[in-house]
Amino acid sequence: MTGAATLPGGRPVSDLEAGRRAYRRSRSTRSALVAVASTVVVAAILTGVLVASPGWAVAQRTFLNPAEAVRVLPALLAGLWVNVYVLVFAAIGVAIGATALAIVRTTRAPVLAPLRLAATVYVDVFRGVPVIVMLYLIGFGVPALGLFGLIDPRLLGGVALVICYCAYVAEVLRAGIESVHPSQRLAARSLGLTYGQTLRLVVLPQGVRRVTPALMNDFVSMQKDVGLISVLGVVDVIRQAGIEVPNSYNYTSYVVAGLLFVLLSLPFIRVTDLLERRARARELQGSVV
Repeated sequence: MTGAATLPGGRPVSDLEAGRRAYRRSRSTRSALVAVASTVVVAAILTGVLVASPGWAVAQRTFLNPAEAVRVLPALLAGLWVNVYVLVFAAIGVAIGATALAIVRTTRAPVLAPLRLAATVYVDVFRGVPVIVMLYLIGFGVPALGLFGLIDPRLLGGVALVICYCAYVAEVLRAGIESVHPSQRLAARSLGLTYGQTLRLVVLPQGVRRVTPALMNDFVSMQKDVGLISVLGVVDVIRQAGIEVPNSYNYTSYVVAGLLFVLLSLPFIRVTDLLERRARARELQGSVV
């Protein structure tokens, strides 16, 4: 037995497993070095092609102007807060609505057949409607009814996003719920748990854990689509970038806006990778010797 490598419980692993871990580490190191080298080579080639192109000087001055980026950054950051505000509202709405839809679609109670049919129609319809079309329909159609007076376009944009993404996320949650083995439900019911308790304490936690990476991907996708609320006249980061362009005839503001969206999504992308690694580690725990 080796004393260096241990299992999560503190027990030492066998020499065979220690050898396997050492081999995996060596292969990982080699793969990382090859990946870094190939990335550097490709980046150098692309940079050389761009810099050597005939219009590089004009493109750099028009799209990658550092002075222009510094000038527009405060205004774009103010617009980004509008996107964050709408994103938080939409995320809460989608979490509630999609969970309700997934539960309705997975229930087998005969009395809820009309609700299951309605939920199925909703998911089929709104998964096929482009987000920008829904933004136009909700953003301009609802105020045209004249039933609610003046409505904040940020709210209308958030509602349109919730309507569309509830359909996407509900299907992901439904897949997670149905992936839980029926024996889990039977065991919970045999212990005296009601249907609601079984769903809340046993099925949903396992189902959500299995589809967490897919849910995080949907969240990142929604974070990008929040920028589409600019079509309703909301002065968010995209609209603010468009306002800045005529002032200087320079498109650097759009590049900065894109980078701000990337920075906003990076933490969620890294969290997704972390969750995937943790899930993979849990699956491999039972395979050590």
